[in-house]
Amino acid sequence: MRNVVVFSGAGMSAESGIKTFRDSGGLWESYDVYKVATPEAWLENPKLVLEFYNMRRKQVLEAQPNAAHHAIAELEKSYNVHVITQNIDDLHERAGNSKVLHLHGEILKARSISNPDVLIDVKHDLKLGDCDESGSQLRPHVVWFGESVTEMGSAIKLISKADIVLIVGTSLNVYPAAGLISAAKPDVLCYLIDPAEVNMPNLKNLEVIKSGATEGVTKVVDHLLAKIEAI
Repeated sequence: MRNVVVFSGAGMSAESGIKTFRDSGGLWESYDVYKVATPEAWLENPKLVLEFYNMRRKQVLEAQPNAAHHAIAELEKSYNVHVITQNIDDLHERAGNSKVLHLHGEILKARSISNPDVLIDVKHDLKLGDCDESGSQLRPHVVWFGESVTEMGSAIKLISKADIVLIVGTSLNVYPAAGLISAAKPDVLCYLIDPAEVNMPNLKNLEVIKSGATEGVTKVVDHLLAKIEAI
């Protein structure tokens, strides 16, 4: 069974109604990112940080997987599919994807400030005073600007073994995640889905599909499934 790695970004979730922070009208537009998404912000005003992520969590809980999420789940029936996502929502999982690696954390989890390995499922608002069993404050389980991306090593291993890579909804401008594609095999079959121009590394077998996530992913998945049926 061939290995497929899907690398998804904010554009994937945007079509489910989850606002991005780069676009006009995005959730972050009225916020200074350094006041709500950095370790320094947490030290300076943890109440504001918690309130901001409470809004993001509510937005995720109200959203539903779109056709692109469901198409990728369908691909699992014929390929060994791993999803690497920059998104902190759970839409891939809700659509049925069984192997999802979150590079930047998960909004529906919280972690202890004293022990990052203590993770707690959370679907309610987090407040000051919400603690783990040891009495340590809980914070959103997300990677803030300035923090290390601890899952990067696992993501590189997955990309390096991929026969097919599907990139969707990411500008490839956010590092270190954007550098992941350089770990792929030179002859990997790569599909890039984005309505805008995206800078890509020099890959031999690159097909660019200038469309939104739902249209582009559905097209690629239908093509890949048809190839299996033709064998």
